[in-house]
Amino acid sequence: MRVVIQRVKRASVKVEDQVIGQIGTGLLVLAGFELSDTQEDFDWIINKLIQLRIFPDDKGVMNVSVQDIKGEILVVSQFTLHASTKKGNRPSYIRSSPPETAKIQYENFVLSLKNKYFSPVQTGEFGADMKVELLNDGPVTICMDSKNKE
Repeated sequence: MRVVIQRVKRASVKVEDQVIGQIGTGLLVLAGFELSDTQEDFDWIINKLIQLRIFPDDKGVMNVSVQDIKGEILVVSQFTLHASTKKGNRPSYIRSSPPETAKIQYENFVLSLKNKYFSPVQTGEFGADMKVELLNDGPVTICMDSKNKE
């Protein structure tokens, strides 16, 4: 599982010009899944995500987590996170889970996150053509891969 985490002042996602998810201060999480992802991958990402100290403390040092500030989280599925650009100029998405599997993985990830994190968790719509707007705070953007735990 791969995620791109962005610290935001606000973020929203629209489908057909209708806002279906929006948050204030918190994290926008773009999530991509591959066939080998399991609950263990989801749990590792979730634990890191909610404990990641990327919000400023009272001295302006990134030392506070989204959990500490009771921030909100918006999760948007994004299969392109598993794009391979090794050959040619057209990305290959062979590592991404097929849509029917990825939808189940996405729903399980979001449910696990909601069960572990008690502040608001909003979502996009799996498989839809979404428009995501955000005000990145910092900017702070972090990439994580459950298969490459750096």
